[in-house]
Amino acid sequence: MTGTETHPAAAPAPGRPVIRPATAEDVPAIVAMLADDPLGARRESPGELGVYRAAFARIAADPGQRLVVAARDARPVGTLQLTVIPGLSRRGASRALIEAVRVHASERGNGLGGELIRWAVAEARREGCAVIQLTSDATRTDAHRFYTRLGFTASHVGFKMAL
Repeated sequence: MTGTETHPAAAPAPGRPVIRPATAEDVPAIVAMLADDPLGARRESPGELGVYRAAFARIAADPGQRLVVAARDARPVGTLQLTVIPGLSRRGASRALIEAVRVHASERGNGLGGELIRWAVAEARREGCAVIQLTSDATRTDAHRFYTRLGFTASHVGFKMAL
């Protein structure tokens, strides 16, 4: 859900960015943030926005998706995608998956990443999810410390396969 059904965890402090649903107009800024690190620079193509606009349309049409930006003065400076996944395990519980967490280079280190994650946790609780999970590239040791400080535990080993 990328519409008005997204609820912030709390009103932001004065001067803090506002977490809001992403719009199609935010796509270039989101893609720029995705590409602005060593891993993203290898896998993203900011000059080919058509593929990202098509992906945004698929996300916007899926009621299990929440793609948000943290905007300061209407400019996206952070983003994440939260997916609510219905399941049979855990007595039919839903779980939430956090993906593509990024904070603009000019905003790093000021707590915005934590605000985004706390928003995602609150949204997952609001949706009745039993667990919230994420993966982080094995090379992102700073990110691992960040997620641990926010209460996540490295309880599982993740596996991926490029297709």
